[in-house]
Amino acid sequence: MVFDFLKGQFIDVIHWVDDTRDTMVWRFDRHGHAIMYGAKLTVREGQAAVFIHEGQLADVFGPGLYMLETNNMPVMTALQHWDHGFSSPFKSEVYFVNTTRFNGLKWGTRNPIICRDPEFGPVRLRAFGTYSMRVTDPGRFMVEIVGTDGEFTTDEITMQLRNVIVQEFSRTIAASGIPVLDMAANTADLGRIIAKAIEPAIAAYGLSVPEFYIENVSLPEEVEKVLDKRTSMGIVGDLNRYTQFSAAEAMGAAAATPNSGMGAGIGAGLGMAMGQQMAQAGPWGTPAAAAAPPPPPPVAQWHLAVNGQTSGPFTPQQLAEMAARGAFGAASLVWTAGQDGWKPASEVPALAGILSQLPPPPPPAG
Repeated sequence: MVFDFLKGQFIDVIHWVDDTRDTMVWRFDRHGHAIMYGAKLTVREGQAAVFIHEGQLADVFGPGLYMLETNNMPVMTALQHWDHGFSSPFKSEVYFVNTTRFNGLKWGTRNPIICRDPEFGPVRLRAFGTYSMRVTDPGRFMVEIVGTDGEFTTDEITMQLRNVIVQEFSRTIAASGIPVLDMAANTADLGRIIAKAIEPAIAAYGLSVPEFYIENVSLPEEVEKVLDKRTSMGIVGDLNRYTQFSAAEAMGAAAATPNSGMGAGIGAGLGMAMGQQMAQAGPWGTPAAAAAPPPPPPVAQWHLAVNGQTSGPFTPQQLAEMAARGAFGAASLVWTAGQDGWKPASEVPALAGILSQLPPPPPPAG
């Protein structure tokens, strides 16, 4: 009876009370890794207990209270070749894995990503955001990532996850074809695409990413400055009205400065410039219409006299067409307004250009 009482007093209690925000795995330390057969294992919500026996993954326990015996440790029993009556201590390492979400983890591009924008051409982009992570397969996570680390924190895995995220982000952005100026309106869709793309690589570590957010996609600083100037020009609009508005503001600022001779001089100068602009403007402040150009000089009109009959008037273009048909030549009598009587076309300098295009008479036959 006394032995049974002492045995009950010294029974093992294995549990982990997590009071940190970044610890993912914690090893239950016991001298010599000796665990009493029949020990009580307490696994709280948001935890999992992983037993490692001689470097080999053994049993994994979810939330609950367990009595460590052969009936609920099938893998350990197979490894130890226990009989049902076995009650001696056994050696095994116990790791508690935090399976809750780790929120607010940050990711970002260390170097700019080069992609082809349909509007600006080749551009360099930077991006950053946040994501959450949780352990979905404690056994795989222990084998692939943790190993024998007695206290594993999020800092030891976030760098690897960042590399996976940036790689898929670069590939997705390059293949999306979304203009840079439209990416702000599509960050939610891009986030879902990237989260789905990184899922296989993350699952291989025994992890999942329940939430993924893109907070910002930005251009290099020098490109943003040029873009700001372009936007400013679009906001200014009518430069004449903007100049008038700026002059009026400057006049108001100068007038508000008491006893300022410089302000008065500036105000007077701006007032004169303003007056000139308003004098040149229309009645409602719109710029006056530009003066109409002078009309083109009148085209000369020519009359012809053939066999006592007159015809016309004809333009120089019409005379050229008649000359091509043989109906007008150097001997044709012509008259135009201001000319002193009828004259042969050969004596009128204004028609020399038309006559010069006529072919010479044909050579005599024979």
